[in-house]
Amino acid sequence: MGSSSSKPEFITVLADKQVNVGETITLCCKASTEYVTATWEKNDQKLCCVERKHFVEKEETKFSLKIACAEEADEGKYTINLKNRKGEISCSSIVRVELMEWREMHLNQEILFNTLETFKICNEVTELRFLLYGPVGGGKSSTINTIRTIFGGRQYIGCLAAALSEKSHTKYFDRFEVPKEMGSFPFAFYDIMGLQAEKGVHTNDIISALKGHMKAGFMCNPETPLSEDSIYYLKNPSISDQMHCLLCIIPADTFGLMGNDFLKQFKTVSKAASKFGVPQVVLMTKVDKACVMTRDCLCNIYKSKKLRDKIRQYSNSLGIPVNRIFPVWNYHEETHMNEDINCLMLEALTHVVHCANDYVKYVTKGV
Repeated sequence: MGSSSSKPEFITVLADKQVNVGETITLCCKASTEYVTATWEKNDQKLCCVERKHFVEKEETKFSLKIACAEEADEGKYTINLKNRKGEISCSSIVRVELMEWREMHLNQEILFNTLETFKICNEVTELRFLLYGPVGGGKSSTINTIRTIFGGRQYIGCLAAALSEKSHTKYFDRFEVPKEMGSFPFAFYDIMGLQAEKGVHTNDIISALKGHMKAGFMCNPETPLSEDSIYYLKNPSISDQMHCLLCIIPADTFGLMGNDFLKQFKTVSKAASKFGVPQVVLMTKVDKACVMTRDCLCNIYKSKKLRDKIRQYSNSLGIPVNRIFPVWNYHEETHMNEDINCLMLEALTHVVHCANDYVKYVTKGV
């Protein structure tokens, strides 16, 4: 079929593949002639075939590559090049290997909601306080809006959200309670100006808020932190005035662009929190922009190799344990409630609430 004097053409091309771990990957195409030399590449490099792993076959004009027992390392772009004296041609396919879940996602919104609704703080503290901080555009305000939306049963847009390249919309140290429409939840969330080189929140202001010295309503100034003679300065804060958990909000899609200034500020704040024993948790936002598989189906979030690797990267760079880093999806385009979005955030909040409660229990026990 065909002749050595004709330029090769594809009758059928390689198709994209998505397989589970352990399955066989089969890539095949059909050419217009069998008189060609076929070579295979992976990620634009010559494919190094491994015995009993890769099987390259040719049957007249049909060319195939089989990869046995698929594993993570087999993901990538595969290309076949067909060449003879008259010319050459190539086609490619993308292979994705779907992982087993590396963390379980709880999909029962009612159970998660009831767990938080019936939660009781360990002592006389009337509410648990959470301080959210992170880079401008990272999703602090959107996270608060999402939490209020979930507990309120309707869309909340109480906080303006900034794009990563913009200045922070948050100028004041603000307090947000959980809406009372769907129950009584003893939680309060505090928003502060975003971290940004030169024009972002002063690191000392984050630490003051963390220690309970800062009163709601204080207007943040990147150049002048809260002073002890300010009317917004609380001189002798009690455990009820302090923050009980520090939530760092970091986007999954732009972490590598934040630079050394952010890491330096983060580590300064993290060191202060560690000194006082305040638990630290990272909420990783914008997962839909970082992983196509997650964007297409949020239920795949704990099967995503990209997000798993990003969480490990966050852990190594920030010094936060992997089990205290939670991917979340904030409401931003949606106009209706989404149970998967709710479950992901409620699950993270459940862990956060227990961390804060353990801290309060530890501090008051030592008093």
